Amino acid sequence: MGSSLSCCSSEKIEEGCGGGGGGGGYTPWRIFSYKELHTATNGFSEDYLLGEGGFGSVYWGKTNDGLEIAVKKLKAMNSKAEMEFAVEVEVLGRVRHKNLLCLRGYCAGDDQRLIVYDYMPNLSLLSHLHGQFASDVQLDWKKRIKIAIGSAEGLLYLHHEVTPHIIHRDIKASNVLLNSNFEPLVADFGFAKLIPEGVSHMTTRVKGTLGYLAPEYAMWGKVSESCDVYSFGILLLELLTGRKPIEKLPGGVKRTITEWAEPLITKGRFRELADPKLRGDFNENQLKQAINVAALCVQSEPDKRPKMKEVVSLLKGYDANRKSMKETRIDSLKYKKEILALDQNSDEDDNGPDESNGLSIFSAIEVPKMQYHTYKRNGNKTMVHHA
Repeated sequence: MGSSLSCCSSEKIEEGCGGGGGGGGYTPWRIFSYKELHTATNGFSEDYLLGEGGFGSVYWGKTNDGLEIAVKKLKAMNSKAEMEFAVEVEVLGRVRHKNLLCLRGYCAGDDQRLIVYDYMPNLSLLSHLHGQFASDVQLDWKKRIKIAIGSAEGLLYLHHEVTPHIIHRDIKASNVLLNSNFEPLVADFGFAKLIPEGVSHMTTRVKGTLGYLAPEYAMWGKVSESCDVYSFGILLLELLTGRKPIEKLPGGVKRTITEWAEPLITKGRFRELADPKLRGDFNENQLKQAINVAALCVQSEPDKRPKMKEVVSLLKGYDANRKSMKETRIDSLKYKKEILALDQNSDEDDNGPDESNGLSIFSAIEVPKMQYHTYKRNGNKTMVHHA
């Protein structure tokens, strides 16, 4: 697909995506010329660099008509990069939802592949939880609940409303961008899978980020909508608690967020789970409900996880089929040492489990049998957004 695209035109396409500033309506996406993007980013200047990852670099830019954009420039045109470019353009061209970052345009020349998005002024969720804005504490309780519900609604759309259904495969804090109103937009569809009608799951090469991976996917490469549900559960715990999916303890020992949360949930000590930066300013009933939703999502058995429709209902405070959540159980997944060694405790490295690293994916995770009963950018234009 990618090689057949041309960046020699600026032809307008009939449908597009909503504005990054949080306004309404969908605006057309189009094919950009390389010259346009080169000018918009001041020659892909280091001063305009927003972030870097295994895929390449993302730059801030401004078009001739004043539109602020983010431009993802792939650094290598090998078959892997070509495939991820093609998948992302394909998926982004399909999605139309207020909580999904869709396509502003692209450029595909002989030796260049670039994807253009709206620039998100409040950067990523990662930057507010663990990055340069963490100390500013801009994420109050209402914003966090809004981000949780909006992200869930974006996934619901991918899983149940668009055809064919789409599995994201890389739900994490750096892939949830925030517009000027702190509305969340799920981003980065380079690993996405389109699921044909009637297919419940697929077996594929493992992609994603350590700490967010569902056990059946990490161990067997079995990908389904339930894998995204699991990743969302980890993301929700991260949003509520301010903890990283994997954290390094004194002595170099690493611990997953579920291992940390498990005993507190078991003892009903919900207030201790809340992010200390909130300083106690949160709705305790909402906290309990959201923690229990996260516990449902991170069940080790895929069939025990809810669908995203149910997740959205529960986060909004109602669900007709699940009157009580007192029987929710959480299974703490323990990654083995050789897999944890791959984690650099940084979102800048694409070092998740992958068949190419020679490790046995089957032995990557230990699932205990016991279940617990519960109830760089200069100035302001910095965006941490890595593939």
